[in-house]
Amino acid sequence: MKQLTKAEEDIMQILWLLKKANVKSIIEQISEPKPAYNTVSTIVRILESKGFVGYEKQGKGHVYFPIVEKNDYSNQSINKLVDNYFQGSFKSMVSFFMKKNDMSMKDLESVLKEINKKDL
Repeated sequence: MKQLTKAEEDIMQILWLLKKANVKSIIEQISEPKPAYNTVSTIVRILESKGFVGYEKQGKGHVYFPIVEKNDYSNQSINKLVDNYFQGSFKSMVSFFMKKNDMSMKDLESVLKEINKKDL
């Protein structure tokens, strides 16, 4: 799966939220200052070429929808982060976040409980 730029990821976040949208609807979800219509349209077409977005014809325009699930992209992005910055070690990543973000033992226990629920 290809990596997305920040602008592409921002558009995908909106499409994952809306499920289906035309360019105008996407722009409505973006905070000020809003990008130009052509800018968003170009990003959506790039996402389509990368295989992240599909479309349906609707009148004279298109309605876009995500092809790649948010969860799938999130998993791939987290794995790449761990590989690139923590030598593939989730333990190193958790340790880093505990040290840098003053994560408490209570927070860590909460995370472990969530992990254990998923293993059941």
